[in-house]
Amino acid sequence: MANMGRPTSRKRTEFGERLMQARERLGISQKQLADKIAVSQRVLSWWEREPVALKTDQLVALADALNVSADFLLGRETKPLKAKGPKGRLLQLFEVASSLSRSQQEKVAAVLEPFVLQHASGTGRSAD
Repeated sequence: MANMGRPTSRKRTEFGERLMQARERLGISQKQLADKIAVSQRVLSWWEREPVALKTDQLVALADALNVSADFLLGRETKPLKAKGPKGRLLQLFEVASSLSRSQQEKVAAVLEPFVLQHASGTGRSAD
C-alpha cells in the first residue's frame, strides 16, 4: 500500500505497529478503516502513533474490521500475520499496482470497481 500521508520521524508504539500491519495487510487506508469503525482518520492516525487506552468496544471494532483477534492487537499473540497458502494472481497484481502513482491507482480502480460491484451484487453473468 502506498504511503499517502505525511511522513513522521516519530516511532510507532507496539500497538500502533500491529494496528498498521493489520490494516496494510488488508490493503486499506487509515480513512477507510476509520470510516468502517465510525471514528475520524485523525483519531485512527493518533492510535497508530501514540500510546492510547482504547475502550473495549473500540478494540473489538478494530479487531473485527481488521479480521484479527484483540489478543493480536494487544500483543498477546505470537503468530505472525500472513495469509494462508500461496499468493494468488490477483493479490500479486494488487501488490504491484500498490506501488503505482496515485493517479495510476485511480485508473486501475476505475476499471475494476464497476466490474466488482456488478458481480458482487449478483447481476453480472460470468462465462466461468
